[in-house]
Order: sequence, then C-alpha cells, then structure tokens
Amino acid sequence: MKTANAIMSGLGTTVFEVMSALAREHKSVNLGQGFPDDKGPEEVRRAAAEYLLDGHNQYPPMMGIPELRQAVAEHAKRFQGLDVDWQSEVLVTSGATEALGDCLFGLIEPGDEVVLIEPLYDSYLPIVRRAGGIPKLVRLEPPTWRLPREELAAAFSDRTKLILFNTPMNPCSKVFDRDELEFIAGLCLEHNAYAICDEVYEHIVFEGARHLSLMTLPGMRERTARIGSAGKSFSLTGWKVGYVTAAAEMMRSIAKTHQFMTFTTPPNLQWGAATGLRLSDAYFEGLSSDMQRKRDRLGKALAEIGFGVLPAHGTYFVTTDFRPLGFNGTDDDFCRDITVNAGVTAVPVSAFYDDPVKAPKHFARFCFCKNDSTLDAAIDRLGRYFTR
Repeated sequence: MKTANAIMSGLGTTVFEVMSALAREHKSVNLGQGFPDDKGPEEVRRAAAEYLLDGHNQYPPMMGIPELRQAVAEHAKRFQGLDVDWQSEVLVTSGATEALGDCLFGLIEPGDEVVLIEPLYDSYLPIVRRAGGIPKLVRLEPPTWRLPREELAAAFSDRTKLILFNTPMNPCSKVFDRDELEFIAGLCLEHNAYAICDEVYEHIVFEGARHLSLMTLPGMRERTARIGSAGKSFSLTGWKVGYVTAAAEMMRSIAKTHQFMTFTTPPNLQWGAATGLRLSDAYFEGLSSDMQRKRDRLGKALAEIGFGVLPAHGTYFVTTDFRPLGFNGTDDDFCRDITVNAGVTAVPVSAFYDDPVKAPKHFARFCFCKNDSTLDAAIDRLGRYFTR
C-alpha cells in the first residue's frame, strides 16, 4: 500500500484524549481536559432546543445564519469597539479548531514562515505544517511568561506570512498586555504579515482586567483574523461553534477554505450561540468572576499541599511545579502517577511544546472549570496522597 500523508499519520494521539482515557480507566477526577461541569446558560440551551423543534433544519448559509453573524458583529462592537460588517467580515465555523484550519489553510502558501509562541495549543503545529508552513518558534519562560522581544523580532523576516498566537493563553494562562500587543503589531506591520488571534478565552480574564484584541490596534484591522468560541464563552464545549472576524479581503480566502472543510454548522446551535452573545454584561462579568473564584479555590489548596503554583491571569487552567513535592520523574510520569495512584488527572505541560525533549519537565496543568464538589474531591485525594 502507498503511504498516507507523512505529517498527519506521524502524529500521536492528542494528550487530552490520552489522559482522559487514563482517567476513565482509573475512575480519576479529571482535571486534565478543559471542559466545564456547568451545563451552560439555560436561556442559550433553550433557544437551541426550541429552534431544533421549530426552526429550519436544512443547510444554513455557508457563512453562517444571519442572526449569529450579526450577533458576532454586535459583540465585537460592544466589547472591543470594532465596527464589523456582518455580511462580509464574519464567518461561523464548526468550532474554533476548524476556524484555525480555515485561516491557516486559506492564507499559507507552501514555504511561508509562521511565527508561533510556545507553549502552544497542540493543534497549531500540525495544521501549520500540513498547510506547508515553516514554524518559527519563540518560547515564553516560566514563571513570568514574559514576551522575549529580541527573540520574537528575530523570528520575523520577509518570508513571514503570519503570526499565530493565543490570548488569554492556554496552557500557561498568560494574558498579553497592550504593550506586548503593540510590539507584536509593530512586527506585523514592519514585515507585512498577517496575525491569527485565537481569542477563545476572551471573557475569562481575572482581577478585573479586560481582554484586548490585536485587531483594535493601529494598522491591524485589515491584517488580523480573530477567532471566538461559543464553547468557551458559554461552557458548551460539545457544541463546537466558532466564529472568525476578519477584513473582507482577508475573509475571502478563509471562507473558501471553510466551504470545502465543513461548509456549515448546525443551525440550532448557531441560533443558541447568537442568543448567548447577546446576553447582558452581567453574564460575562459573572463568568470571569466565577472562574476566578474557582482558580483561587484550587490554587490555594494545591499550594497548601506543596505544589508551586504559577500565576494564572485567564483561561481555565493553573500551572503547577511539582518539584517541591519531591517527585523526581518527568511531567508525563507525574501525571500518570497521580492519575493511577491518587485518582486525579492533570496534563503534562511538555505536551504543549514542539520538542518535548527540550521542554520543561516539571510542570503539570490542572483545569479548574469544574463544580466545587469536583475540585474538592480532587483536592482531598491529592492531599491524602502527598501526606501519606
């Protein structure tokens, strides 16, 4: 038989699926994969259910139903001050991962260089490479995760097609500030590069901070695609509803890619997502404050058990250093050990690097978007295990 595509067939199973399967096998409390226990806002779920029964269940428009695209545009205006033409500048996708694929396949030519920032979400590199892009990796270092400006500037060249980055950032919970974003924007303008901004955690930012989109900065409106997610904003990860906002000229190539990837997304879920985007400011403020409370609940307890707990400024996740506990193995060893022997699952942070061999090996990522009872069960199990 002829061989399959070398890039895709050479990939392993995603760390999230590996650790979740191990969690199921050992009946572990799964704080590895980032899905909430919460059911999501009833108003949003009810809108989707009613549309399923009473609405139009045939193919919706390829770009997405008008109600959701209008809601995305309204949302961008409300929270970022952006004026968006919903008809030509908004695309609905089957999840943010599809949105990433549409943007990368639609914009990258084979041989183009793509700047990425490690640690990074695990789907970025496979899509970039399958699109023919050449990754140029820049690494943030714990515990501050500061942007290394000299290294980032050196990664850009006349061959750079785009930068892809995530803010708020999974897995390290960094939120890029205005000064850092202005530096990135300056490099994009200097090298005539695009920016693909994964902003799925835009409403999960802590200590009263506000998410700032790169698209709002001078010169970036025409060269930035920003990606959002109903799954993250409404705790409905199984819906897989994403959306892309980009200037019309940039959107044409992205939308054509989407046309031949999934073509469209279930209309009732789109209707529910539109309902969610129009929820009051109080909902979004409550989402961030509730996640901050959960972060504090888990982080304080992990610190009391003996973990080194790194700052978490956004997202669902807290990064921990397990060396103070006396564990001498790798992060993969540690996460497997606590899954099997303590009954709690985390994810090894080295999985978020291109070369796990050269990645830090003493960090584990825990997810806190769970019910208090789930967090307390994990805390109790870890406490008993490490004080035995």
